[in-house]
Amino acid sequence: MPRALLLTGDAAEELDTMYPYYRVQEGGWDVDVASRTLRDVQLVIHEFDPNSDAYVEKNGRKLPVDVPWAEVDVERYDALIIPGGRAPEWIRVDADVRRITEHFFARNLPVALVCHGAQVPAVYGLLKGRKTACFPPITGDMENAGATVIDAPDVVDGNLVSCRGWPDMPQFGRAMMELFAKSVDSPAA
Repeated sequence: MPRALLLTGDAAEELDTMYPYYRVQEGGWDVDVASRTLRDVQLVIHEFDPNSDAYVEKNGRKLPVDVPWAEVDVERYDALIIPGGRAPEWIRVDADVRRITEHFFARNLPVALVCHGAQVPAVYGLLKGRKTACFPPITGDMENAGATVIDAPDVVDGNLVSCRGWPDMPQFGRAMMELFAKSVDSPAA
């Protein structure tokens, strides 16, 4: 059975995390959650409030962790998922997150980026010359990293699939599973 690694941490957006987490399982894949420690990850819920210039945040569910980043054996996995929220801001400074992310790009394995998740490979120079979607306010960051930002719900560029955020999940989920299935020649559910 193919296996995906979901790379995350505290303050990951709940829908950005849970939708792909369940979607890959629905598609016949196993998925492991990796974070800094084995402590459950505190997810957050981002909502858009007409009385606020930015999204508002409240605590969401807790997500159990299967493996700490330092213990991830990258050879066990067929695809990588990096959800958005605020987690990408801080997880990208970890040496093991870099090791894991670079592995998937170097081997041309599928990588799914949701919302702010693009911040992780961008900081390592992995999006240079690539097309990606992202949460619109970080477009400049992606362009400064050498990426071309496409304003669409399901951008596929080779081994990379991305979206702007949780409102894109129906289109993104289909594109993600098609890319994942092609990589292991298994049916996309």
